[in-house]
Amino acid sequence: MAVRPSIREQMLRMREDAIVVAVNRLLATKGYDAMTVDEVAAEAGLAKASLYKHFTSKEELAGAAMVAVLDRALAFVDGLRSQAQLAAVRPVDQLKAVARWAMQTQLEGEMPSLPSQNSSLSESLKSNDAYMDRLIDLSNKLSIWIAEAQTSGQINPSLPAELVLYTLFARACDPVVEMLKSSGQYTDEQILDWVLSTTFEGMAPR
Repeated sequence: MAVRPSIREQMLRMREDAIVVAVNRLLATKGYDAMTVDEVAAEAGLAKASLYKHFTSKEELAGAAMVAVLDRALAFVDGLRSQAQLAAVRPVDQLKAVARWAMQTQLEGEMPSLPSQNSSLSESLKSNDAYMDRLIDLSNKLSIWIAEAQTSGQINPSLPAELVLYTLFARACDPVVEMLKSSGQYTDEQILDWVLSTTFEGMAPR
């Protein structure tokens, strides 16, 4: 029988969750370089000293937010896999659903911007076991659908599978999505449909 966490442990967990949510919002709106620990504390409604009791650095804060978003992505993918066991769903449609979820999450301001390859955050994440384990797990699960989609001709089989995978990851922080949103001219559904269509079908007339 599982031991129920104490009230104190529950409070600590709720506080950490609030911090991670605050970091996630700031990473989505400002990016890692512009985000400060002071802003995180203010966003979470905590004193800076209290925040440091949970996370010791800006890198650790960002790492926790990145782990949290990968957990959400994995939960979404696992849900799709479960649905596919009940009904025949094409692999390419599974990949489209993942890309759509990532863009929708970005439109809702809940997707942290991915770090550039040469950033200090990128280097920090490489040594973050929790982050790397989830990233590898997600990549492996998506790669299965990519291989099936290419084998069945649903995605161009001449494309490197790695390119397809990175394209899917890129949709999570595609600036086109935010630029179309900020113009105020289009609905979220239009933006999602258009970017999804160009991702999987290109710009040639159909």
